[in-house]
Amino acid sequence: MLLARIQHLLKEPPPAMAFEISEAGIAAARIGSRAEMEFQPLKPGTLEVSPLKENVVDPDDFSAAVRSVARAQGARKRRDAALILPDYSTRLAILDFDEFPSGPEEQLALIRFRLKRSVPFDVESAALSYFEQTAGNGKIEVVTCVAPLEIVARYEAPFRAAGMNPGLVTTSALAALELAPEAGLSVVAKISGNILTVLVRDRAQLRMVRCLELPAGTVEDIAAVLVPTFVYVEDNLGGRPGKLFLCGFEGDTRDAAAYFQDELDVEVEPLRSALGAPGEHNAGLLGYLRSIARDN
Repeated sequence: MLLARIQHLLKEPPPAMAFEISEAGIAAARIGSRAEMEFQPLKPGTLEVSPLKENVVDPDDFSAAVRSVARAQGARKRRDAALILPDYSTRLAILDFDEFPSGPEEQLALIRFRLKRSVPFDVESAALSYFEQTAGNGKIEVVTCVAPLEIVARYEAPFRAAGMNPGLVTTSALAALELAPEAGLSVVAKISGNILTVLVRDRAQLRMVRCLELPAGTVEDIAAVLVPTFVYVEDNLGGRPGKLFLCGFEGDTRDAAAYFQDELDVEVEPLRSALGAPGEHNAGLLGYLRSIARDN
């Protein structure tokens, strides 16, 4: 699966390892009574994250990095692993339906039909996963995640070669949502390089998602996205967001929080984890670790 709702995953034993991939490197965690974490950097240009073209530019360097972080796993027995992909390697969307079929085949056919209008690649051959949520207005909302199958396969291949079985494949932002308190209507702004992911959540429900490439990762560029997002939320979702959670701003978090608080008139907090500060390259991994800790 490309995407799985974290609550559903909690019914299964956690995998042996979890990995988050970014252009900068691979963040890894060996899962046990205490998670052991490490980061293996990648050479510049090894990955070029995109939902439209091949992401793994240097397969040899990527495979070597995977072997390094998975080195403790023996080849005799294949181990389950969670794989967390960069946000911009997929397309996330929330579709609304007046009626939604009960059968999985009919559901997939309907979702693929809707996505054809907005996804610039062949959705019929793409990797696709989804989950339903109640919209509160009589409609059914379906959170979908889709990516060209070859992109997902190229990310998975070196892990399989290293004796890993990617039983869960999800995206960084969806996993990182586990770190955001369910504080009414709220917004998460997650930056990784010059890729901004914005998620709007109403308690446990994801109401809006945007992932886009910015000219630069300045607070002014980010504010140019957040300001109209806040206006849209207030006009269409019945209220103004009460909190803005920041992730990936690293040493600039305090200045960015002050800037957005003035620009948006909203309370601003960084995402937090008991295992360390969520950043550009590990927020999804930390969110995933929190999700499995809650059930163990």
